[in-house]
Amino acid sequence: MRVRSNTIMEYGTYMLVYLASYVSSLAGLPVLSGILLVIEALYLYVHLVRQAGSLIELRAWFTLAWVGGQGIACMQLSRLQTNWHYMTWIAFCLIYLGFGIGYEWGQQYGKIEEAELKKDAVVAGRLYICIVLLAAVSVLCFVCEMAAGDYIPLFAGETHGAYYYQATGLHYFTISCILIPAITVLYVKVSESVRNKRLFLLIPANILAVGMPFLYVSRFQLVFVVGFAVVTFIMVNKKLRLKTMGILLGLLIPVYILTVMRSSYDVSYLNQVFEMKYGNMPLILSQPYMYIANNFENFNYMVVNLTEHTWGLRLLYPFFALTGLKRLFPTLAASEVFLIKPELTTLTMFYDAYYDFGVFGIFFFVFVIGMAAKVLMNAIKKDCNPVVYLFYGQMAIYLGLAFFTTWFSNPTTWFWLILTGIMYWFIGHDRSKHELRKRTEDKVCAQEAAVKEDRMDEETV
Repeated sequence: MRVRSNTIMEYGTYMLVYLASYVSSLAGLPVLSGILLVIEALYLYVHLVRQAGSLIELRAWFTLAWVGGQGIACMQLSRLQTNWHYMTWIAFCLIYLGFGIGYEWGQQYGKIEEAELKKDAVVAGRLYICIVLLAAVSVLCFVCEMAAGDYIPLFAGETHGAYYYQATGLHYFTISCILIPAITVLYVKVSESVRNKRLFLLIPANILAVGMPFLYVSRFQLVFVVGFAVVTFIMVNKKLRLKTMGILLGLLIPVYILTVMRSSYDVSYLNQVFEMKYGNMPLILSQPYMYIANNFENFNYMVVNLTEHTWGLRLLYPFFALTGLKRLFPTLAASEVFLIKPELTTLTMFYDAYYDFGVFGIFFFVFVIGMAAKVLMNAIKKDCNPVVYLFYGQMAIYLGLAFFTTWFSNPTTWFWLILTGIMYWFIGHDRSKHELRKRTEDKVCAQEAAVKEDRMDEETV
């Protein structure tokens, strides 16, 4: 009964507030429209966090990002923004509802049995091997990339434009080093003791992982690598208080400020590109605002101007890219990207789902994502393989930045997931045999100790 009342409260309040926000937008009150959704996002986030006891519970995390992001976009602080088409409002509503339904549906997959990560020298050794291999491959591919391009982006002087990858396939391996800090968190957790000789490689490997985004002048990758490690640390330390979790997540704020300070763009230039209504708004506020709001505007622009759907071609782009088919058949990736301005290229996670199949495609897509999120929530509670936390951490980043880009039609996302899957297999492929052998050895040792004790008793008699 309580579950049903919670569901009614969550969806009921959302629908009421969403309708009020839509009416406010139609009435020419964009700020009120946005504030209503932001307040609702905060309310739902707190409610879901209190239920789960974690600040990064996936549904709460997604709700805060998506509903809150939509509220921020509704405020229309830029002249580029317009009142959204009614189909856009329907699509955004279905995204929240579809995720929630999929999340609840995923509850039936897997029993929720708490399983703590334990000290395990074999697992720790394999995690260490993963760290060293990732670092070595990343360095090798980086050297090859720089040799092909004949320059390092950080020292190229002009850092406004996106880095042009001279060796596209190699770049997937190069930037995979950003997984290293999160793997290091797992290594420290399961390791009985961190040997000094291993520190000689662990420390440089983590410096490499954080330093690579600087070399490529990628502010996003810098936030990703730190955020991924922080989320992983919080999840493997399940007994952390909410206050401590909040402090750790707060570490992302100075990281973001650092990325803004490193920006080579002039404040007035960016405010001009974004066409902010308040031209003197500081960059630390206007840049994140447009990183959020612009994506919703691009989605609405696509809804208004789209004449025909692409029936799966955009969602299947990672398959075409990773298999090399896009080079053989360039038309597979030739669909137009609808942007309100050429300089503003970021999209939401659900842009391609609508492009392919409309609102029905969006609902099915987000339903699957919600179900996968819940399965992951169950998995980290019952799976002793530490790599499952890497899956969870990546999902948390993607859902927390659902307003930012088309994660699941991005080849890099799937490359990381495949790479994580390989590590999952490597860490646990014969773990059952290892555990059986260990239990057998413990049993033999116990029997030998019992026999020895009996002999001592006999000698005493």
